[in-house]
Amino acid sequence: MAVQDIQNYSYQNIFSLQTVQFEELCVVNSPQQIDQYKVFWIKEGKGRYNIDFKSYSFEDGVLFFLSPGQVFSVDSEKIKEAYQLSFTRDFYCIQTHDAEVSCNGVLFNNIYETPFVVPSEKETQKLDFILQNLTEEFELEETAQYDMLQSLLKQFIVYSVRIKKEKDVVKESVETKLFKDFSLLVEQNFKKIHQVTGYAYRLGLSPKSLTKHLQKIGTQTPSDFIKNRIITEAKRLLLYTDDSIKQVAFDLGFNDPAYFSRFFTKATGQSPKQFKRSYSL
Repeated sequence: MAVQDIQNYSYQNIFSLQTVQFEELCVVNSPQQIDQYKVFWIKEGKGRYNIDFKSYSFEDGVLFFLSPGQVFSVDSEKIKEAYQLSFTRDFYCIQTHDAEVSCNGVLFNNIYETPFVVPSEKETQKLDFILQNLTEEFELEETAQYDMLQSLLKQFIVYSVRIKKEKDVVKESVETKLFKDFSLLVEQNFKKIHQVTGYAYRLGLSPKSLTKHLQKIGTQTPSDFIKNRIITEAKRLLLYTDDSIKQVAFDLGFNDPAYFSRFFTKATGQSPKQFKRSYSL
């Protein structure tokens, strides 16, 4: 980034806040794999980001939420004011706190496909207030700073969840909960279980019943959801490890590398080898 003014606040390398103020066009062609949870708040600016090989355009007042393992790059951005929060699982584990915060599957590893939130002017003021308190706490370095910082981060996340749910008008229904449970199961098992049957069985449903339930909330079919998660991970491994295509196939639960190559080619229009080459040019 062509940065003119950037301030960094950090707590033991497990939680950090960056405030960025610049206004120059920036292009980052090289994708990077995210190794922490990240929140990008673009208060003033516009651009286009690529997240897990999908492109998202934005303009003013948008928050992006990224999870470890995701692939991020910038096509273009012209930013006047922005903030970045970064934290590790050691500082705040969204899975552990999900019962009280409910951000897993909403902001991070989200089930709504769009990885961003657009707050209103009033909502922006509240987020601003939390961010101001975070900045002050970083600067104080007083007793129990860990607890205070974690509490403020939690407030920021909880309020963002409320905004997201209100904007997407997502009702808490049997189908919504089922999809969240299904997506979590896929995240935990996609390298071992490739068939809908295996997930439906664990959810106490038939494959046909699972598909019908998820159709009601307009998501991908269970089969496509599983396939797309495998393909996303395959792309990450092909780009960010030195593993051979054969080893990537085995890592993803394919006993036959040739079948994996056909699976990947059918889904992406490129062979694994062509995909690796296209990103190394």
